[in-house]
Amino acid sequence: MYRLIKQEGRAKRGEFTTVHGVIQTPVFMNVGTVAAIKGAVSTEDLEQIKTQVELSNTYHLHVRPGDKLIKEFGGLHKFMSWDKPILTDSGGFQVFSLASLRKIKEEGVYFNSHIDGRKIFMGPEESMQIQSNLASTIAMAFDECPSSKADRNYVQASVDRTTRWLLRCKNEMTRLNSLEDTINNKQMLFGINQGAIFSDIRIEHAKRISEFDLDGYAVGGLAVGESHEEMYYILEETVPYLPKDKPTYLMGVGTPANILEAVERGVDFFDCVYPTRNGRHGHLYTNSGKINLFNAKYELDDRPIEPGCECQACKRYSRGYIRHLLKAKEMLGMRLCVLHNLYFYNTMMEEIRDALDKGEFAVYKKRKLEGMSQI
Repeated sequence: MYRLIKQEGRAKRGEFTTVHGVIQTPVFMNVGTVAAIKGAVSTEDLEQIKTQVELSNTYHLHVRPGDKLIKEFGGLHKFMSWDKPILTDSGGFQVFSLASLRKIKEEGVYFNSHIDGRKIFMGPEESMQIQSNLASTIAMAFDECPSSKADRNYVQASVDRTTRWLLRCKNEMTRLNSLEDTINNKQMLFGINQGAIFSDIRIEHAKRISEFDLDGYAVGGLAVGESHEEMYYILEETVPYLPKDKPTYLMGVGTPANILEAVERGVDFFDCVYPTRNGRHGHLYTNSGKINLFNAKYELDDRPIEPGCECQACKRYSRGYIRHLLKAKEMLGMRLCVLHNLYFYNTMMEEIRDALDKGEFAVYKKRKLEGMSQI
């Protein structure tokens, strides 16, 4: 259940109550695609860096180790020893971006595994069944994510099919949640708005899926090749047509600036691989901007990544030492960088919530953006 606490313009401050705990929003979900954050980040680390929600992927876990195996463990929470909320992405995006030789039909998608090439079929019912086996807190509906460059006719046909698939997802989840052997029979379902960069298709789709009265709604198919300006425009046009009394989730976005802009436009939930992927390559987020530890100027730098930061990396280690670890290809270097970046993101979300509580989000956003452009 979502409770809208207050608003500043379109920006929303809320809390979302789930069977695995209450999520304070706006929130950034830390991406653990295969039930682990890349960079040797443990569940204890997740707790220390203020993670509220962990995100894992249906397609990847279905392929390896298998959702039925995870069900034998008692679901994803027990498998990875994490007791807070988990959102599972439906696998739709991966089917369309990773899998080769895919064939989209009304019943679902036929494709070859990107790991061993074996033939797999996934449709709305299969995606719901896999996510039910995983027993995540929030399941995402199975959709097609058309390219931002796709032509209008293709996008319209794709969106219409995604709407039909959503009904099948909802019906299948209702059925699964009624079964005796279902681990989490309070599993929630979020629908996904699509429409590439056609605002009228987006708006019409938002209206249609809002009638399904789901637990939350995502905006998908952005940050996949269009400009930031196009993304912000689509959010401005579309989000007002999604239910205000439900969480709005912008999938796969983004940079700190993207998040601040999207919060201003009414988005509650975010996820992105940037903080972990950039961290593994020595690119670190600070309140003054992004730094690259591979730069020679940090070789003798005895300061922490960000003075005053309370993450494990900053409280103990210097930029020069972490740079050495990265250059020597020691895993500890990657791990410390990933921990810092995720801590930075989770702390920023805390600051956003605090600013909204005080009615000072506009001031905070301006100050944060100006600060991050200093380097």
